[in-house]
Amino acid sequence: MSLVKVKPKYQVLIPPEVREKANVQVGDILEASVRGGKITFTPKIVTVLDRDIEISLQQMREGKMSPAYSSAKEFVRALHRDVKKLRSKKKA
Repeated sequence: MSLVKVKPKYQVLIPPEVREKANVQVGDILEASVRGGKITFTPKIVTVLDRDIEISLQQMREGKMSPAYSSAKEFVRALHRDVKKLRSKKKA
C-alpha cells in the first residue's frame, strides 16, 4: 500500500508503482468517483472526445459559434461583412 499526501490545491501524486500497474501515462484522462467512502480513479479513453463534443454543444446553445456556410464564397462574404462592422465600430 502506498500513502499519498493531499497538497494545498487538493492535488495528489500517483505513486510510480501504482501508475505502472494501471498503465497510466501523462495526458491520460481519469474518471474520479466515490464509492463506499473510497475515491476511485478509472482511466477513460473517449472522455476527451466526449468532453469536446459537450463543450461544442454548449457553445452552440449559447450562440457562441459561427453559422454554417453553404460555400466558401458565402463564408468569405460573411468575413468581409464582419470586418466592415468592426471598422465602423472603431471609427465611432
